Amino acid sequence: MAVCGLISEHGLDAVTVARTAAAAGISVGLVQHYFRTKDDMLLHAFNHVSAHIRSRVDERVRDGARHRQPIAAILGEALTEFIPLDETRRTEFRVARAFAGRALDAPALAEVDNETARALRKDIAQAVHNGKECGEVQEDVDPWPAAVRLAAVTEGLAMQVYRDPAGVNGTPAADLVTSVIEAELAIVFTGECRQYADKANA
Repeated sequence: MAVCGLISEHGLDAVTVARTAAAAGISVGLVQHYFRTKDDMLLHAFNHVSAHIRSRVDERVRDGARHRQPIAAILGEALTEFIPLDETRRTEFRVARAFAGRALDAPALAEVDNETARALRKDIAQAVHNGKECGEVQEDVDPWPAAVRLAAVTEGLAMQVYRDPAGVNGTPAADLVTSVIEAELAIVFTGECRQYADKANA
């Protein structure tokens, strides 16, 4: 998508109607027909990025369920989709960061940014709740604080990896991400799935 590429390569300030039109190979008038302001273009780019991430996360969940992976493993793989470990995800991260920055001064964008964050926390909390039902999570664990913690770790980890894509102190970024996310999940998911154990013993 043209706007995403411009933001990733040149930053938000470089996004203009004329540059977007040139990058997309269409007329300025056509761009203006769909996007009246820069915020409209940025919102479209953010929604585009969010949809792509959601599609990959959903695929991870389907694959995990098909292969009867524990919920913790499925959630861990899903969370890595938010980490800029390749060029696609680095572009997505830059768009999301530009959007979040712009949202600080634009209430309409801020609400979209907040709702996106709420949706992620809700998905994580649901995974923790499901973990309680199958035995991977202890009954006394509150899903919402756990979701906030895991979302915060993922967001912070994404920034660390973006700053140092090669890794830290000799540890490759992908290995670092795996170890950090697995360590955080291990705090919440302390048991084993009864559902798979029951099927194995049937």
